[in-house]
Amino acid sequence: MIPVGLSTASVWPRTASTAFTLAASLGYDGVEVMVWADPLSQDVPALARQSRRSGVPVLAVHAPCLLVTQRIWSPDPEVRLRRAVEAAQDLGAPTVVVHPPFRWQRGYAERFADLVAGLEDGSGVAVAVENMFPVRRGSVEISAFRPSIDPTEVGHRNYTLDLSHTSAAHVDAMALAERMGAGLRHVHLADGTGLAKDEHLVPGRGGQPCARVCRWLVETGFAGQVVVEISTRRARTSGQREADIAAALRFARSHLVGE
Repeated sequence: MIPVGLSTASVWPRTASTAFTLAASLGYDGVEVMVWADPLSQDVPALARQSRRSGVPVLAVHAPCLLVTQRIWSPDPEVRLRRAVEAAQDLGAPTVVVHPPFRWQRGYAERFADLVAGLEDGSGVAVAVENMFPVRRGSVEISAFRPSIDPTEVGHRNYTLDLSHTSAAHVDAMALAERMGAGLRHVHLADGTGLAKDEHLVPGRGGQPCARVCRWLVETGFAGQVVVEISTRRARTSGQREADIAAALRFARSHLVGE
């Protein structure tokens, strides 16, 4: 069966500790650690202890490449990516998720493809480059990423498909998955309604073909991980947060099955 993990981003503003606890109690197969403002997410030995105590493995490490994480570990994006790969090795995670470079990171962007390939060769960790979305103002679209929001335009060995991002970008998720092809290593399972923002809804509560993508993964012999990456920051209670995370897992399990 395709493993289903829980992103620690799904419990924000709670810490990664909550994600490990919920993953264990609800029956997730592991977690993806989003490295960001949560101090625990930056502390690899502490994450290893959490993993051992909970019995929940780390399936992936999301490198700190958001606008709000530009100073975590280092102001140098290459150093941050290298440390994410080292963290994945230390935690036994097979995958690192990374965004394409920002447009203003010119030197990093120029060497990004070679850097990613070299890190994969030297570590055995898959560095899966994620599809992104533009900023939209009316009919005007502006991409913050170099060379674009679509990593298949460059060509990498491994990709992450994010279904909230395809919604915000108005991109055909199935067509993008097919372009990624055998390089599709990692899926962020979420939903969106097409608004010009990263909604990260519970799958099935928006307009993305989440069920179809899941069935396609099974049909094509997908050998990577599916990770639930939803937003519960507006949950009024811990019970509401848990209910949404449980609903996302039920959705994934129900559609990640063969005929």
